[in-house]
Amino acid sequence: MPISFLKMIGLGEKYVDTYRNGVIIDCAVLLAIGISPSGHREVLGVSVKLSEQEVHWRDFISSLKDRGLHGVKLFISDAHAGLKAARKAIFPTVPWQRCQFHLQQNAQSYVPKRSMKQEIAGRIRAIFTAPDNQEALRLLDIFLSDYKDSAPELVAWAEEALPEGMVVFKMPEKHWKRLRTDNMLERLNKEILRRTRVATLFPNTASCLRLISAVVMETSEDWVTGKAYLKMTQ
Repeated sequence: MPISFLKMIGLGEKYVDTYRNGVIIDCAVLLAIGISPSGHREVLGVSVKLSEQEVHWRDFISSLKDRGLHGVKLFISDAHAGLKAARKAIFPTVPWQRCQFHLQQNAQSYVPKRSMKQEIAGRIRAIFTAPDNQEALRLLDIFLSDYKDSAPELVAWAEEALPEGMVVFKMPEKHWKRLRTDNMLERLNKEILRRTRVATLFPNTASCLRLISAVVMETSEDWVTGKAYLKMTQ
């Protein structure tokens, strides 16, 4: 079925165990979820690859475009290197919102002292929940200034990374809460985990893809016929 006029897209991955040449390896399940003009979520595509390298993400995203994907207003995902590079190559003009939840987690690895972790988490949360982009930028500047001496590695990381989580301010304010993170993938990932746990181990990637495709189709049908995820009307 052709894909058209999707407004926001969430991209993500999950790992499952499969056999390859007699060895158990992790395979990446690449997922794309879109929000239609009606505000309903739907699964746009799923792929099972041996890794989440750029070439695999590029093939996956290219396949969505080849099927007619256009009209995209925003991409939402974590900062997987392969995903970022592939998305930028294929949809270079579409804004990208980096998941704020994962940013909060990533920040903790740059905090030099355990005693600073809670305070810094609160400061970053205040930036992301600011009433508008101008205030968020003001709080970010203060944050960078306050920690430039006590946490220089954090500041070096935050100066580039945190603005990637503030792109959502360019979207309609009523949608900010749901577009801040890639949480819209959470239910689908949980259902995939529940169903693949029963299988325990897949003999190959094809069998894994068959089961996961069935799972995501069921979920997508529930989303399309159920309650809208975003209210697109005034």
